[in-house]
Amino acid sequence: MRRLAGLAFALLFLSCATTRRINNDGVTLKFLDDYVLDADLKFDNTKVGGLSGIDFSNGKYYIVCDQPSNPRFYIADIKLNGFAIDTMTIEDVVRIKKPEGIEDRYLDMESIRFQDENNMVVISTEGRIVDEKDPGIFRFSIDGEFIEEFAIPDHFSASGEQKPRNNGVFEGLSKSADAQGYWVATELPLKKDGPKPKLFPTTSPVRFTLFNSEEKTAVKQFVYKLDGVSKIPFLYFAINGITEILEYDKDKFLVLERSFSAGHGTNSNTVKIFAVDAGEATNTLEMDRLRKSDYKFAEKQLIFNFKSVKKQFSEEIIDNIEGMCFGPVLPNGNRSLILISDNNFNSYGKQISQVILLEVEELN
Repeated sequence: MRRLAGLAFALLFLSCATTRRINNDGVTLKFLDDYVLDADLKFDNTKVGGLSGIDFSNGKYYIVCDQPSNPRFYIADIKLNGFAIDTMTIEDVVRIKKPEGIEDRYLDMESIRFQDENNMVVISTEGRIVDEKDPGIFRFSIDGEFIEEFAIPDHFSASGEQKPRNNGVFEGLSKSADAQGYWVATELPLKKDGPKPKLFPTTSPVRFTLFNSEEKTAVKQFVYKLDGVSKIPFLYFAINGITEILEYDKDKFLVLERSFSAGHGTNSNTVKIFAVDAGEATNTLEMDRLRKSDYKFAEKQLIFNFKSVKKQFSEEIIDNIEGMCFGPVLPNGNRSLILISDNNFNSYGKQISQVILLEVEELN
């Protein structure tokens, strides 16, 4: 009886910590298809995996790999046949070159955005906080040559007083809706801002920061509240955080949250997409720490839970979905949304590199 009571108590807290009700008042997404890459796929002496970010421009896809020992991004062609994915072909690999000035930077690259106007890419990296390696936002040429780095606020510094969490810093990256800058979001809260999400309700705030594209400096910031962990872990580790963001209109975002609870095998991940409105959120750029500060969160509503389409996936696995971008226009005139999963090179058991096609039926 005690065990049953304890489980019921845990489930009660869990239901309060996570968003479950779908709200499609302004944004509606529909699953169309998925495509799983060969687990042993190799290209130009690299193993294709660790695919943590994706962007689409001029008919090509730019996919970043999060392997710090060999930082690189791929250029791919994903052919659609009507409302389905026909094929995906890797066409090129671009190896990042680290010249003097960034040669000691730890490039754990998590997201990528292509700049059409100058044929460059902007890439976010988490750094390695435990070794005091800062996170960063970099511009590289299409050939992988370093161009420049954005100046990050002090509260993101690996050696700073706010204490970013290792493997929890710059994860999401989006071009601003007006194309004048870039938004970057941390995966987890800074240590002095708040706790990591738990099974029970917590105030776990993550910062979204807007950088001016020309000056490469932070100009605005707001705070987003993470959901709690979605499942009771059977082993020690559990986490929930942001893996990608897209600003589709001024102060309006699609946000990808991924929760992982160890011990569930191929059922360990819970992945959701939220529609977010930051129009009334407080500008927190000058707030050194959020804990005990007075501010207003961005508003969020759940619009898609991948659990609802799991049985329609090729392998019926909700994996480590980390990348998201708008894709080509579909035959009916609606926008497509393309997502990609990071298989972690199968270091944590069976995982897949998966491309997912969604239809944006409404986007207000």
